[in-house]
Amino acid sequence: METKAVAKYQRLSPQKARLVARNVLGLPVEDAINILRFTPKKAAKLIGKVLHSAVANAEQLPGVDVDNLVVKQVLVNEGPTLKRIKPRAMGRANRILKRTSHITVVVAES
Repeated sequence: METKAVAKYQRLSPQKARLVARNVLGLPVEDAINILRFTPKKAAKLIGKVLHSAVANAEQLPGVDVDNLVVKQVLVNEGPTLKRIKPRAMGRANRILKRTSHITVVVAES
């Protein structure tokens, strides 16, 4: 049985979030939560919240043992990009891209 949770429009670059997502892929949920708790990156906190939500979704299903859950898949897709402008010298302007992410965590019984 698989359950998933999704967090959309998170203000974090997908490239930075994927670095953390690779660390917990395929691990038991308890180990993944501990790794995320001690990872000093913004993405760790966001992925941890989504992982807790996926586990809570799994608890609602009948016959699912939460102790045997494994992180099956962690997807970090690109969301819409906020485009901003920074003034530069001699009347020029540089574009600043504020990227967003859609984070999906799938947990399954092992």
